[in-house]
Amino acid sequence: MKDAIRIVGIDPGLRRTGWGVIESLGNSLRFVAAGTVRSDDKAPLATRLCQLHDGLADVLHREMPHEAAVEATFVNKDASATLKLGQARGIAMLVPARAGLVVAEYSPNAVKKAVIGVGHGDKKQIAMMVKVLMPKASFDTADSADALAIAICHAHHRQSPAYRLAQLAAAQA
Repeated sequence: MKDAIRIVGIDPGLRRTGWGVIESLGNSLRFVAAGTVRSDDKAPLATRLCQLHDGLADVLHREMPHEAAVEATFVNKDASATLKLGQARGIAMLVPARAGLVVAEYSPNAVKKAVIGVGHGDKKQIAMMVKVLMPKASFDTADSADALAIAICHAHHRQSPAYRLAQLAAAQA
């Protein structure tokens, strides 16, 4: 796809962080790659965060995206789990930002609405619709399917006037 925008979607998690890369040209989307960065759940938290950082940095170096999109954290009932997820999300935002990419954030409901048409749905529905939208897509976990959905959501929203204004403001800062 000549002059296509390459987008990485990231679904943050402490155990598994899903990633998915697509190319967007106008209304056309093309699957590039997807996978999951895993951390060792027996390792200390700092080590696990380093594993996520290094894995995502490797993905960005290899796939060379132009833009990044990350799913916003939802609030768990367990404060400790929410805090750990927030730390993983910080890594998911830091790595592309350090690579010079603009990082967009989308709520889980916005992602679901962009991919399945409604703001509520389960992981099976998301994976199924990702395959419908991009038949050549392959993913190893539900997390990488979710990451592709996040990238698709960004591809749809990046054309909006609000996103363009935000991008312009970021460039001027």
